[in-house]
Amino acid sequence: MRSRLAVQSPAAAIILGSGLGGLAERIGGAVRIPYRDIPGFAEPSVVGHAGELIHGTLGGREVLALAGRFHMYEGHEAGHSAFPVRVVQALGARTLLLSNAAGGIRRTFAPGQLMVVADHLNLMFRNPLIGAAVSGDERFPDMSDPYDPALRRQLHDVARTLGIRLEEGVYAGLLGPSYETPAEVRMLERLGADAVGMSTVPEVIVARAMGMRCAAVSCITNPAAGISPHHINHEEVIEVTRHAAADFERLIEELVRSL
Repeated sequence: MRSRLAVQSPAAAIILGSGLGGLAERIGGAVRIPYRDIPGFAEPSVVGHAGELIHGTLGGREVLALAGRFHMYEGHEAGHSAFPVRVVQALGARTLLLSNAAGGIRRTFAPGQLMVVADHLNLMFRNPLIGAAVSGDERFPDMSDPYDPALRRQLHDVARTLGIRLEEGVYAGLLGPSYETPAEVRMLERLGADAVGMSTVPEVIVARAMGMRCAAVSCITNPAAGISPHHINHEEVIEVTRHAAADFERLIEELVRSL
């Protein structure tokens, strides 16, 4: 696959979450490989996840992009859902930039707000490292700073330059696919979570075990259950991320340029 993609030294690999795949259109000279053509990959079944591995340039730098995910709630084991991270690392990426759509728990968050993930709560109760240690992995990776502090500072610096309002907070990863109940959201709020979603955590754990630097941005699509008086549905989640996508795309492109 390396020869097919002609990968040299990617500045970063980027995982594009629900509704945030538009960044792929900014990648110049893009070579696209459908997930179905990559051994070990599964095809995403969720709207908003294209299912393509893309190689090209963004912000003048070589990048790899994973347009979409296959999630644990689709029936995949934790290690399998994080397998694409192992592939981009094998292709030379040492920095992983992740994105996701998330429900807002912090009560000051409005739909469309972008949040840098400072830390996470793994409430999926699954770990992708369970089983025999993979060659090259750290058996007991340190998770005291899973989201690289220098990359987080760079994201804030870029956001200020571009005039983008950027918050920072804790992301709670739950298994899904059902959205949370109001009681669960109250629990998450008391545990210190600012946003909640169904991805990202397994990928970051695997990336850290391999020594990759990580940064993640959540697009807050809606106030979580019990905070909002409205029912939540996936179509609205996708619509909000599409509206917020322009700021997200500018933010990530400029971050890649600065790496």
